[in-house]
Amino acid sequence: MKRRIFIAINLPENIKDKLVRYQDELNDLLSRRNSNVYQGEEGLVRWTRKGNLHITLVFIGYVSDDETYEICQIIKKTAKTHHPFLINLERIILAPPTPIGKPPKLPRMFWVEGKESQELAKLRNDLENSLWDSEHSGYKQKESRAYKPHINLGRIKQGQWRKLSPQPKAEKIFNNSFLVETIEVMQSNLKRSGAEYSVLESVTLG
Repeated sequence: MKRRIFIAINLPENIKDKLVRYQDELNDLLSRRNSNVYQGEEGLVRWTRKGNLHITLVFIGYVSDDETYEICQIIKKTAKTHHPFLINLERIILAPPTPIGKPPKLPRMFWVEGKESQELAKLRNDLENSLWDSEHSGYKQKESRAYKPHINLGRIKQGQWRKLSPQPKAEKIFNNSFLVETIEVMQSNLKRSGAEYSVLESVTLG
């Protein structure tokens, strides 16, 4: 049996609490302004549960138990070469953002967008390179897109979103920062009610 795993930064409880309050505020706003298309408890957005809020560093996919063990050893070795650092969160946006000069598309998610960080980029790059270089990790393809940290707050139901008039403006300043001292190897279990995450290994930086 294979595990579906990824490497992540989990958020402090105080940051999660602030994000959950924003989810509740926006959910209430959408339900009051668009009651004609707001259906059921899930409404227009499938919100990320508090316990699932995180920043993904590297998505690995399905791997065996032996590969999982190898990955945990690689993460421990890589983490020793990095020291704790700050992540600065800046704003909440509809995502993904439309590139400049392109016609607007329907948003798919609500994101918390973070400020670019050299420490974070170096950590992610080193993790990918270490996994790529190992023939036993099961990691087959490095991410080619530029990386900017983000947290998925909720997934939009586009069929219902199309019916909204006017389209809501959801961007919000969210100036918060936290210290990253550990990274986690996470397992994702896909269920009908949504993904459930569990920590397989928590690794301290430095």
